[in-house]
This record gives sequence, C-alpha cells and structure tokens, in this order.
Amino acid sequence: MSAETQKKRITNFIATEWYRLVGYVRAWIDDSADRDAEDVVQDVIERLYERAEVTEPIVDLSAYLYRALRNRIVDLYRKPKRSAELPEELADPRYEIAEDLEREEELQALSNAIEGLPEAQRDVLVATELEGRTFKELAAEWHTPIGTLLARKYRAMQALREELAGGEE
Repeated sequence: MSAETQKKRITNFIATEWYRLVGYVRAWIDDSADRDAEDVVQDVIERLYERAEVTEPIVDLSAYLYRALRNRIVDLYRKPKRSAELPEELADPRYEIAEDLEREEELQALSNAIEGLPEAQRDVLVATELEGRTFKELAAEWHTPIGTLLARKYRAMQALREELAGGEE
C-alpha cells in the first residue's frame, strides 16, 4: 500500500470517527483545564501521517489509533506540570526595562541582517530555521540539490555572523 493510499485511508477513518476519538480522549483528561482533547487527537493524527510515509501499512487502524491516543494521554500525565512563576529576571527587583530595549534592538538588528541577505540565502535560512522545514523537503519542492541548499544556508549564517559582529564593535 502506497503512502498516499495509507493517508487516504487514515483521512477517511478520521472523518468518520473524529467525535468518538475526541470523546475517548475527553474521558481520560476531562479533569484537566490545560489540556484540550482535540489538540491531543490532532497531535496523534499528525504523527500517524508522518508514520504513513516511512513504514508498512497499519493493519488495524482503529486499534492502532486508540492505542496511540492512550499512550499520548499517559505521556501527558507523566510530564511535570508547568508553574505560573515569573521568569527569573522579572522576579528580580533589580530588573530594568533597559534589558528589554536591548533585546528588542538585537532582534531588530537580526531582522535587518536577514532582510539584507540575497533572496536565495534568506529563503533557505527562513525555511529551515524559522519554519522548521527539512533540506530534503525543500530540495524536492524547489528542485534544488540538497548540497546547494546547505551551501546557501552556510553562506547566510556566515553573512549574519559578520553583520552582527560588526554591529557590536
């Protein structure tokens, strides 16, 4: 079974079973206000789609999906809960607004430096670093060898280092 066929099968199953899947998750995490059942289901489905591209077809999709949901729920309960504490620098009475302004200036300098890059270098840098895309998918989409994309990103990083180091002097 091809990856596309597997994805269609998954999509059809999810379309018919969506409310049952969400209900199943809600039954497990209903006591928790910081978790949303639909988010959990979507997370598991996303991972399932990724799996469809690299492995053998899933024989019993329903059983697999419910087991994956249960495992994800268990993972959520294992994670330590976040506290609502202030960041260390904000809790410190010596905290100064000047630090915020300095960070903002640094971010603006970085943004300006990125904008100053040649388009090809900027596109690779933004796609890999900010959008989290892989070189493999960019190579396929842009019809460009991975080595060329790696070289462009390397040149972009070098130019950024030089630009930002020049601004510190």
